[in-house]
Amino acid sequence: MDILVPYAEVILAAVIHATLQLSLGSLLLLYHASMKQHIPKRTRQLVSNYIAGVGTLILLSVAGIAFTLERWLGGALYTEELLIVVGMLVALAIAVWTFYYRFGKSTELWLPRTVARFINQRAKTTQSDTEAFGLGLLTSFAEWPFALVLMVVAANSILGLPSEQQLLAVAIYTIITILPPLILRGAVRKGKTVVEIQRWRVKHKNFFRVLTGVGFLVLSGFLFAFEVLK
Repeated sequence: MDILVPYAEVILAAVIHATLQLSLGSLLLLYHASMKQHIPKRTRQLVSNYIAGVGTLILLSVAGIAFTLERWLGGALYTEELLIVVGMLVALAIAVWTFYYRFGKSTELWLPRTVARFINQRAKTTQSDTEAFGLGLLTSFAEWPFALVLMVVAANSILGLPSEQQLLAVAIYTIITILPPLILRGAVRKGKTVVEIQRWRVKHKNFFRVLTGVGFLVLSGFLFAFEVLK
């Protein structure tokens, strides 16, 4: 049971992180622009490097937060600090329901217009593997206002695992969070068009809004029950 709870927290935080839409939306922009300019093989290379960039920043972030907690704060968060995290998760659930998606028949997100235009422009002009990798880093970082608390939860839970399992937990978190881009890449390779995928995202926007918000609430309740009240 002592090991199951940290793993459950890591997996739940990762699943919520995976429902966030910025990296997926940017990947669709990259696909749309690259398919007009490159042969399919070149597009696949750019997409692979983009996903690698997303995964790299997430992996380094979770590992870095865990290291910071261990080295500078003396280990896992105290009860008072966990209560703050629980409150932040509840606040993020409300934020997801109210303004994560902009209103209208699109999947436009909460990002300031200047940031959104910059990411959009970078996706359209990406030509090299390095640029694609950097775009993945950028979009992953831009999602931090909603993802950082999730990574803090995961890092804190990872410290509750035996040392030989901590790297495995970091890898599990990273793999889960990049599953949506990997699934999207697989769908495109099987013949789905970018337009079809975007229409599907628009159609199910409210579902993801509810799912992500409920996920934040469930995680906050899980932390309160198994970490604060233990």
